[in-house]
Amino acid sequence: MGFLTEMSKRGHDRISGVLPPVAKRRLTLADDGVQAARPTSDPSRAASPPTDAAAVAIADPAPLGLAGFALTTFVLSMFNSGLVDKKGLPVVLGLALAYGGGAQLLAGMWEFRKGNTFGATAFSSYGAFWISYWAYVTFFAKDVPAANAGSAVGLFLIAWGVFTAYMWIASFRTTAAVNLVFLLLAITFLLLGIGEAAGSSGVGKLGGWFGLATAVAAWYASFAGVTNFTFGREIVPVRQLRRA
Repeated sequence: MGFLTEMSKRGHDRISGVLPPVAKRRLTLADDGVQAARPTSDPSRAASPPTDAAAVAIADPAPLGLAGFALTTFVLSMFNSGLVDKKGLPVVLGLALAYGGGAQLLAGMWEFRKGNTFGATAFSSYGAFWISYWAYVTFFAKDVPAANAGSAVGLFLIAWGVFTAYMWIASFRTTAAVNLVFLLLAITFLLLGIGEAAGSSGVGKLGGWFGLATAVAAWYASFAGVTNFTFGREIVPVRQLRRA
């Protein structure tokens, strides 16, 4: 291949030497056109996609989403664990609608804007979970016969446990802090769901304790996100998990 290239170059030079200036200029322009049309094999020279300045300007919504989830989960779990009398349970409804629901749903929408599929799916889903919890207790619980309430709520919670379990698998490419949140949350949903379906207060209370642990883990992850950003370096470790 090197021999052919050299012979071609020499032939080109000989032809150029006998051509008048105008023809030489045309030949040069033709060569330039060929080079411009020739595809490059160097991927580093390919044009990179334009940066979305609006998405870059959006602050990280994850600490907000985690905080909304953590606080609402903590308050509800205080009742589920039996540490607080359930007569005060309606206090959770405002949190479920505004903070665990609304704020977390907004965090999910901002994650969509930033292109974070995992964060968008998680925060949008759990925001919707809290809003659906508020709607059920406020509007629909009275329409469910008492004999069927346990199995209905149990199904609702176990289904969320299934969703959380596969999100836990996906979280192995995030951080250890977030991964722990999803592990504890999956266990919480399953215990609460089984407790409701089986009519077992003991299993339900155990689910409440796991819910408290989940809230603490989510608060930690939120605290790390806010603190590490404001200090400009890692103050609170979250441990990045191995990426493929």
